[in-house]
Formats: sequence, structure tokens, C-alpha cells
Amino acid sequence: MAPNIISVPTGVLHECDDEITSVVQEENEQKVPRRPAEVKLVWRNIIIFAYLHLIAAYGVYLMFTSAKILTTLYSILMYQLAGFGVTAGAHRLWSHRSYKAKWPLRLFLTICNTMAFENSVIEWARDHRVHHKYSETDADPHNAKRGFFFAHMGWLLCKKHPEVIRQGQKIDISDLYADPIIRFQHKYYMILMPLVCFVLPVPVPVLLWNETWLNSFCMNILRFIFTLHASWLVNSAAHMWGDRPYDKYINPSENLAVSILALGEGWHNYHHTFPWDYKAAELGQYSVNFSTCLIDMAAKIGWAYDLKSVSEDVVKKRVARTGDGTHLLWGWGDKDQPKEAYEVTTITYKKSD
Repeated sequence: MAPNIISVPTGVLHECDDEITSVVQEENEQKVPRRPAEVKLVWRNIIIFAYLHLIAAYGVYLMFTSAKILTTLYSILMYQLAGFGVTAGAHRLWSHRSYKAKWPLRLFLTICNTMAFENSVIEWARDHRVHHKYSETDADPHNAKRGFFFAHMGWLLCKKHPEVIRQGQKIDISDLYADPIIRFQHKYYMILMPLVCFVLPVPVPVLLWNETWLNSFCMNILRFIFTLHASWLVNSAAHMWGDRPYDKYINPSENLAVSILALGEGWHNYHHTFPWDYKAAELGQYSVNFSTCLIDMAAKIGWAYDLKSVSEDVVKKRVARTGDGTHLLWGWGDKDQPKEAYEVTTITYKKSD
């Protein structure tokens, strides 16, 4: 069954967006009043993160000294699954609605998202929508203009800027509450999260291949911390370092290393230019975009549909208009792009009824 990819035409929406996206950041800065950032530390979070990082560091030691290889592989699998809950789930499906999913996929992604422990899908998507609408302003939850550490994890160690709260209250998230699966997750998050993220994963290595409780516990914390940092790099490194082949006037950049660690989320200049594309990238290689691979596989079995993409013509016009001249590096037409990728990303399927 072929995936229902909607290649968005060069219609009024794109022509309008193509003209104004480069000045969105400037307009947002005018809308959001600049106020001195008063940092109020949240010591509870600081202590918890410090404790978890110490355990994760010990987990690295155990991984090379006493943990079984199956435990390491299991931790990598859990990191991948938790990552998909953020990338293919909270980000591409629920924040941007770049594709639609039937309930089995939504349930799977919600479980994976709960395993990641990055707040409920509803909270995550709300903050992410604010991030896109007011990127790099005081209303951006992880404003990269406040430095790498703040954008990476510092924003979780202090109270939100008042503008984040004020603008966040204006964001329409009625569509999120309309989904019964994530509404249930949100309502019972403080019960579901500890079970799915910390309690249930630990006994598996102990029961299945006789791992020690200490090794299994520490490796699970290591997996959790690694997943967090992979996600955080999208907010920090991918907003600071890399090429900007689609829009040189915004901070988000194309960052290969981040894309590898964050399962395809590092092609950030493209994503902020075309946030409705389910691939979150123009690149067709699955090796650096596992999340797209997952969505495409789900589409083949009918669990995902109405996959929204951007036409090649729109991309080329935007590159010529606002790109920094590096488009052929890790973009459409790159010499390393496999021939079959052209067929996959340019075919336009009719939207299903």
C-alpha cells in the first residue's frame, strides 16, 4: 500500500509563506516586548538532574565493565523508541500535524513518548508551537539567543520567562485535547510516566538474561539521559551551528551530527522554513532520518496517512530567494542522494477520503 503523500503545491499558501517567513522573526521580536531575563533557579530540578547525571555517568562505567552486551543493546533500543515518541509523535504528528495517524500508531507513539519523560504530549506540543511562532524571542521557551547552555537544558533549570507563559496561553491546542489517547496520557501523566520510563523497563534485562538489578537500573537512567540530550541538541546546537541553505535569515541550521543523534531532527533550517513537512527535512536518506523511515513504514501498513510534503518547485524557489548558497550540501540533488529517494519524495498521491 503506497503512502498517501500530499506534495503541497505552489499555491497561495506557499506563495504567501515564501514571501514572509524570512521576516517572521523580526515581526515576532516587535510583538514580544524585550524585558530583562530575570533568572529564578528551580533547585528541585537542578538537584534531580544532577543526581540523574551522576547515575548516568556510573552507567557508562558499568556498560564497559560489567553490564552484558544484551543490556547495552536493549538500552539503545529503548533510546530509539523513546526518541520516536518525541520526533515522530509529539513533534511531527501532534505539534505540526504534518501527517495523520490511526489509533494503533498514536497509541504506540504515546507509549514511546511517555518513556522519554519530556512532559506530556500536550505540554510538549504547546511549548513547541510557541517556540516556532516566537522563535528566538523572550516568548521562546528555549531561546537560543540566551546562549548554548540555556537553549540546551538551562531553560528547564529556571522558571519560564513571563512572555513564554503569556504567549503560551494564547496558543490554540484544542486539537490536542480532542485526541483521547494523549488526553488520557496528560491526565494521568504522573502515574504513567514513572511506570513506563523507570519501573517497567528495569526488570526486563534481569528476568530475560540474568542482568544485575544495579546494572539494569543505571543503564536505564543512562538511556533516559542520553535521549534527553539528543532532544536538547536540536534546541541548542541546531540553532547555532551549521548551514542555512533554505533561509539564511533565521538561526536554525542543518546539523548532521544532531540529526544522527536525534533520529532525523537536525535538518533544522529546512524544518523551520517548512514546518509542515512530515520528513522535517528535504534529504531522502533514512540513515540520517530514522523518524521518516518509521512514518513511511507506518504508511505502508495504513497506520499513517495524508503525509504532507513540499514540492520540489517550492523548495528551489525558496533556496534561490533566501538560501545561503550551500543547498547542494545535504540537500536535494546532493551527489550522495540515492536515485530511489527522488521517486519517493516527488511522487504526489491523492489524498484519501
